[in-house]
Amino acid sequence: MFRSLDFLYVPTDDVDTAAAWYVDTLGAALVWKVRAMGTVVAAVQPAGAGPQVLLSGHLRGQRPVLVYRVDDYAEAVEDLRRRGATLHELEIPHGPLAVATGPDGQPVGVYELARPGAVTHFDGRIDP
Repeated sequence: MFRSLDFLYVPTDDVDTAAAWYVDTLGAALVWKVRAMGTVVAAVQPAGAGPQVLLSGHLRGQRPVLVYRVDDYAEAVEDLRRRGATLHELEIPHGPLAVATGPDGQPVGVYELARPGAVTHFDGRIDP
């Protein structure tokens, strides 16, 4: 069902400090940081390949959401529900996202890249 692990959606109380740590301590690239709709989200790329880390000021909880891309969102959601998953659905800039939480509390999401332009839309934008 999963095509790729595209994002680690990480909750943080201080996006600026977390982003600076990823960049200064780990050597990650700051791809973008956007302040909008009462929150801040930053994308950092720790490695040349692999998922981006999205540092989010509005995401609640202590665990990152593992966000996997699927080819067909409706089919994936139907399959997950058939298997007993309870899903919380929302929209991200890339498309629809459904998140299930495992018995250990680990959230796992699936999304379809319905808006491919979103992949690079914020690249280079660094809001103060």
